[in-house]
Amino acid sequence: MATTSRLFHTQQVHYLRLSIVYGDETETNVGNIPSGSLILKPMSGVHISTAFNATTTNVLDVGFSANPDDPNHLGVVLDLKTATFVALGAAVGGYLVTHDVTVTATVSHTGATATAGAGEVVICYIPDNDG
Repeated sequence: MATTSRLFHTQQVHYLRLSIVYGDETETNVGNIPSGSLILKPMSGVHISTAFNATTTNVLDVGFSANPDDPNHLGVVLDLKTATFVALGAAVGGYLVTHDVTVTATVSHTGATATAGAGEVVICYIPDNDG
């Protein structure tokens, strides 16, 4: 996992990626995004390879860690019960990062404890590297 913002010198889409499993029930850092970056919400989300199976809810919140940012600003209660790709939020378009941010992901379950579930959180972004 990256501890500093990733910023390649060429014009390309960057990404962060984090594996999640059913036992992850704390806020986890996905990585850092530099100021001025544009987060591509339609290309970002969670790819669920194995459905999460807690009996009531299996959800993921994706957001930012530092106050005044919001830990579920990018995606709130993304459903993890089906093996599929779930995009972040309902907005079609990007989100401009106004300062360096740490993206976080939090898995939550209710009901009987989950015994299965795996996926990959992917955050795509374009840094402002042309000045």
